Amino acid sequence: MKLRNIYFSIAIGIIFTSCKETVKKENTNETVDEVEETINEVDDVTEVESEAKTIEIQLTPKSESDVTGTVSFTEKDGMVTMSANLTGLAEGTHAIHLHEKADCSSPDGKSSGGHWNPTKQPHGKWGSQEGYHKGDIGNFKADASGAGSITFATNEWCIGCDDDNENILGKAIIVHQGTDDYTSQPSGAAGSRVSCGGVIQ
Repeated sequence: MKLRNIYFSIAIGIIFTSCKETVKKENTNETVDEVEETINEVDDVTEVESEAKTIEIQLTPKSESDVTGTVSFTEKDGMVTMSANLTGLAEGTHAIHLHEKADCSSPDGKSSGGHWNPTKQPHGKWGSQEGYHKGDIGNFKADASGAGSITFATNEWCIGCDDDNENILGKAIIVHQGTDDYTSQPSGAAGSRVSCGGVIQ
C-alpha cells in the first residue's frame, strides 16, 4: 500500500511539472509574438517617418536686379512646406508666386509664363472664397539690408504626385519687385520679376 502511494505521488508530481512547463512555453510564445509585433510596429513608424521628400532650388536675378536666394520644399504627412530666403531686395513688401513653367531663360523671367493656375480660378489671396491660383503664395517683407524670408505650408501641393492640380514639379518660383494687391487680374499688379528658380527634381 505504501509503495502504491509513492507511485501515485510521483505520477501527480510529473503531471504537475509537465503542466507548468506547458504553461511556461505558451507564455514564452506569447511574449515572443508580442515582441515581434512591437518591432513590426516600430518598423512601420520608421518607414512612414522616412517618406519625407525635400528639394532645394537656387533663385537667380532677373530684370537687372541683384536678387538671389534659396527655396526649399519639403513634403511630409500630406503637407508641403516652402521656405524661401532671399537677398538683394529693395526694402519693403514683395510678392512671391509659383508660375506655370520651370523656365527662367529670359532676362525678364517671363519665360516662366503666368501664375500656376490649373483649376482656372481668378487671382486672389490664398484661401479666398472668391478664388485663388494654386501659385498665389502671397507677400513677404525685406529689411533695410535687402534680406527677406517666408515660410508657407499647404496640403494643396505635392512633390511629384500624379495630380496635375497639386504637383509643383515643373513650375517656377518668381519673386516680384512689388506687392501683390490680391485683386488685380491676372497677377495682382506685383511688378517686374526680379528673381526666378525652376522647381525641378
